[in-house]
Amino acid sequence: MSKALRLPEKWFRRGLWLVAFVFAWFLVGLGSLVVGDLPQVESVQSIEDFMPPERAAQVRLQQQTAEQLRDQAASALEQAELKYRAARKAYAAAREAFDNWVATRSATQRADQDAELLARTRALDQLKEAERRAGVAVEAQQQQQLDAQQALSRAASEWRALNDGARTQWQAAQRAQELRVFLYRLALTLPLLLVAGWLFAKKRRSNWWPFVWGFIFFALFAFFVELVPYLPDYGGYVRYIVGIVLTVVLGRAAIQAFNRYLERQKRQEAMPDAQRRVELSYDTALSRLAKGVCPGCERVVDLKDPGIDFCPHCGIGLFDRCGSCATRKSTFSRFCHACGTPAAAAPAPQPLSDSQVLD
Repeated sequence: MSKALRLPEKWFRRGLWLVAFVFAWFLVGLGSLVVGDLPQVESVQSIEDFMPPERAAQVRLQQQTAEQLRDQAASALEQAELKYRAARKAYAAAREAFDNWVATRSATQRADQDAELLARTRALDQLKEAERRAGVAVEAQQQQQLDAQQALSRAASEWRALNDGARTQWQAAQRAQELRVFLYRLALTLPLLLVAGWLFAKKRRSNWWPFVWGFIFFALFAFFVELVPYLPDYGGYVRYIVGIVLTVVLGRAAIQAFNRYLERQKRQEAMPDAQRRVELSYDTALSRLAKGVCPGCERVVDLKDPGIDFCPHCGIGLFDRCGSCATRKSTFSRFCHACGTPAAAAPAPQPLSDSQVLD
């Protein structure tokens, strides 16, 4: 087809195709925003929305209270352990000093130091008692921390039970919501696809074809790219069913189009040669000749063979002689390529004689 176009016409067509793609690009961008914002029409539901409200609030409060008690117990335990370590160090230091003093007194055997011995012993006992009380405080804080941890574990178990009980309803609601959002997208994209099909059938050859093709590209992208990834998957059934339906619909349309094409070709091949040429456009004939096929029946023909002047499949004339200079030329050419004589001025195409073929 491109060989039959004038050079400016080629560039104009390329520019118009660029317009079609740019138009489609802007439409795709707008459509992507609309399709992406469609889920916002549905409220976001969490699994907590399907739990008993009072029980869920009670368990949540128990968790928060247990967490606070655990944190407080952990902080108090750190303080108690710090005091306990300090008391142990104080007692150890005092005990070491007492042992040294006792060893010195045993060496001197001074009776006047008995009162001091009693005082040192009482002070050492007091330090030991402080160490014991610090140890008891540590144990108490450990018990409080353990109680808080156990209460938190019980609350967590109750929360998991509520969560498991509500999960089935939440998942069903999620699937229903996904289906509704998909139907919203389908309600938006399916009419676009239908309009694109009508434009392709009726308006693709109109003067506004760049916008028609741009809209067609946009509709195809919106349906097969923007919609299909959001197709709900109920174990794969929906996807396979939709795929089967689309395949049947498109396959049926393709089969019908193919049968109509074959019937149309049979009717055209049964027409006289002159009538077939009238119905066959110039650009279509040149496009098919450029592909090496017969313009009438679209079957492959060796157009380089100088002995072939008629299609061996449908009988349409392919080559004849110029009525002015007798140069062999295509019957679909409007002018003789050798002398420029208009084809209309030449006699009707006749089969070449053997002598002309040899020439």
